[in-house]
Amino acid sequence: MFQLSKSFVQQYQDRNPNFGFNGLGELTFYRTYSRIKENGKNENWAECIERVVNTIYEIQRKHILHNRIKWNEEKAQKSAQEMFDRIFTHKFHPPGRGFWAADLKLIDKVGGAALNNCAFVSTHKIGESLTEATKPFEFLMDMSMLGVGVGFDVKGSNQIVINKPKQSDKSTTTFTIPDSREGWVESVKLLLESYFSKHFGIESYELTFDYSLIRPAGLPIKTFGGTSSGAEPLKILHNNIVKVLDKNDGKGITETTIVDIMNMIGVCVVAGNVRRTAEIAFGASEEFMDLKNYEKNPERNDWQTGWGWTSNNSIFAELGQDYSKVAERTRINGEPGYEWLENAQNYGRMCEQPNYKDIRALGGNPCLEQTLESYELCCLVETYPIHHESLEDYYRTLKFAYLYAKTVTLVPTHNEDTNDVMLRNRRIGLSQSGIAMYIDKYGIHQYKELCEEGYKTVQYYDNVYSDWLKIPKSIKTTSIKPSGTVSLLAGVTPGMHYPENTTYIRRIRIATNSPLIPIIKEAGYNIEPVVNDTLGTTSVVEIPVKIEGVRKLDNVSMWEQVALASFLQQYWADNQVSCTVTFKQDEGKDIVNALNYFQYKLKGISFLPKLEYGEYPQMPYEAISEEKYKEMFSKVKPMNFNTLSKDSEVSKYCDGDKCEI
Repeated sequence: MFQLSKSFVQQYQDRNPNFGFNGLGELTFYRTYSRIKENGKNENWAECIERVVNTIYEIQRKHILHNRIKWNEEKAQKSAQEMFDRIFTHKFHPPGRGFWAADLKLIDKVGGAALNNCAFVSTHKIGESLTEATKPFEFLMDMSMLGVGVGFDVKGSNQIVINKPKQSDKSTTTFTIPDSREGWVESVKLLLESYFSKHFGIESYELTFDYSLIRPAGLPIKTFGGTSSGAEPLKILHNNIVKVLDKNDGKGITETTIVDIMNMIGVCVVAGNVRRTAEIAFGASEEFMDLKNYEKNPERNDWQTGWGWTSNNSIFAELGQDYSKVAERTRINGEPGYEWLENAQNYGRMCEQPNYKDIRALGGNPCLEQTLESYELCCLVETYPIHHESLEDYYRTLKFAYLYAKTVTLVPTHNEDTNDVMLRNRRIGLSQSGIAMYIDKYGIHQYKELCEEGYKTVQYYDNVYSDWLKIPKSIKTTSIKPSGTVSLLAGVTPGMHYPENTTYIRRIRIATNSPLIPIIKEAGYNIEPVVNDTLGTTSVVEIPVKIEGVRKLDNVSMWEQVALASFLQQYWADNQVSCTVTFKQDEGKDIVNALNYFQYKLKGISFLPKLEYGEYPQMPYEAISEEKYKEMFSKVKPMNFNTLSKDSEVSKYCDGDKCEI
């Protein structure tokens, strides 16, 4: 197996990793990505990177040798050492998925899906057969339980008539649910089949479940870490699906029913503070846009039993449409978002002529940085231009960011439909964060050069390494993701977004029983229970943060944010740009105009009204004064993670604050 030189790695053990944001980056690393070693201790930064890089180069080595191509161990060692250094010094990062799941034993067990960030599935074929009818729901649950964020559409509405099994014509089947991801997914499949089968001329059946094999709440989960939520979330999911389907007995499946089932699955997946994932729903009708009108759909909003909160909802916008009514909805609620599928299918970068490479694409991922076909996954990698001494140094980093992402495409998943798309497309997404910091320091003209030459550099490496690996070139290669916890490690602003303030409180959630809590308390940080958490399972930690050399969001207009998204879609992203435009109250009226002008230059966008502190409790960001920041900072000291020896919280998956469930 490939292994980095131990003497090389040892040189980094005593080096300062220089995590960002006053300890927030280091806390995030230990909370989210550090794994337990065989001796029971947590990995430090160097050990985590060593595991990741060893995994990537071993995947390459196995692929090369399997295809009887020459492998140069000395050259690989040199390349791997440079990748290690560029990750260690925060010039680029693998996705959060990679930091956690880049482990050969885990990959051998669950396949390559765990290394990918995001996915999309269409319901447009659910009327073709009973197998196709349940498959999109199975896919979303399966991938969500692996931590992949999933987008879906409602194109299957009215393709199936729902039939509640009748006492007179049903047989009885009891399914004993295995204590596994596959078992939980199978239970949902069988439940849906019992309601869909009659539509396809297949005998329906009464289904009962035996939950006895599911481990009780609180017991450890070996593969992914964390503790079991027990059977209760699955029981609730089954009961909720039955209620929704019973209510629609004898009717065609509606857009609301499709979204309800998908959202209920999301609630189940994240229950018990065990996993994180994300969902986005795509539609266009009045019914779809009313899904978050909780006066019309109150059952979707109850904070204890509701499910409407689990997905961002966006419309498939059409070029030239009248945006006035839908823009007013966005002004009031911040939803829906917008996806111009025609642009996504026809264009790479919007500064180029249409190339129609993505004509088979049907949607996108939850944060809308990826154009995707149905059942397609994608790996995203984050680069940090602001952490480079020169443009040439950044272009060099792109080689290793590219190599990481392209290598992930060599690992097949456990899903045949997914492999069928991914092995053909080899889609990757090299992203950037700290964009606002770079522009404010170096100016837009230099940044344009970085994007244009950087994109050419990525295409050069795609030619070179696709040829070496004897696989297709990637259909698309660059994106702008919204970022989340990974950019915290590097201490940069997320994606293209500007900070709420130059000094602010950043709140993060941690399991109340996490071994990190005593370490955080000892360092003097404020910890409080999550509001409305009746079970007391989650706490909120407050970290004072200061960012220098970048404008705060108050000084950046809605129009400038949209223009920056368009700029990035032109000069960097051949996939998409994830952009959540924050608008002030007096700017809301201009959303319709922004959509009209920029519909020809974007593939997707969303809007969020600017929230003032106190509009809801424990907001992730709270702007504070310089004096308040100094006061809070004076009361804390560095956190000491040397004593950490237990698995922490499993929020190790979909990486994006703006779309995470």
